[in-house]
Amino acid sequence: ARIQAFSLDGEYVGPTFTPPDFRNGRPSGLGVTRDGKLIVCDSHYNCLRIYEADGTLLKTIGGDKGNGPGQFGYVSDAVQDADGTFFISEFGINERITKTDETGKFLATWGKSGTAEGEFNRIRALALGPDDCLYVADSCNHRIQVFRKSGELVRVIGTEGTGPGELKYPYDLAFGPKGNLYVVERGNHRVQKFSTAGVSLGVWGSSGRKPGQFADPWALVVDKKGRIHVVDTENHRVQRIKF
Repeated sequence: ARIQAFSLDGEYVGPTFTPPDFRNGRPSGLGVTRDGKLIVCDSHYNCLRIYEADGTLLKTIGGDKGNGPGQFGYVSDAVQDADGTFFISEFGINERITKTDETGKFLATWGKSGTAEGEFNRIRALALGPDDCLYVADSCNHRIQVFRKSGELVRVIGTEGTGPGELKYPYDLAFGPKGNLYVVERGNHRVQKFSTAGVSLGVWGSSGRKPGQFADPWALVVDKKGRIHVVDTENHRVQRIKF
């Protein structure tokens, strides 16, 4: 249940810290606020925690379990836009996205459990695109859904499968410095590169233990040089790749 800090080359630089309690379960998604603070999705405690880089807890948003305004279920991910607005995804008792202001005050929510467009089945991750839209990894529906920040659906990327342009359990997504979208697929053990319009631009990776192979990859980030860092979960490592 700990968070560790590393350089981009894998050197441990510290600190290591944990959330206040983890007897109910461990945190899930990580992110960064508009001013460089660390967002920790304390999933089983139905909240976000905002930390300084040294592990000092600054703020907690949520914590009240439920499906009403301002309440949360399993919090899987969160992003903050340039205006300070948070977008928070949930699954379990709620399959939805909640929008709050920078203090955590409830603004709006959208989505419900289902397979139709605009509905969700286990949202795993969020990303804000260069087009100022919200990209949602709708993992068990095997697709990426794209919304305006008001909640209006713009388009859907992907269908279930193993070919280019198809997805199987997309668990995380991130944009590179040139505006391309990268998606890590837990089910296909690979990373796929898309244009913002949803056109596949290539795939990389396969199932296995060797360098360049993955076992249940869960997450990724893209650094300022455009290199992709993949959390290779069942291989207990992070791999860095460049398309």
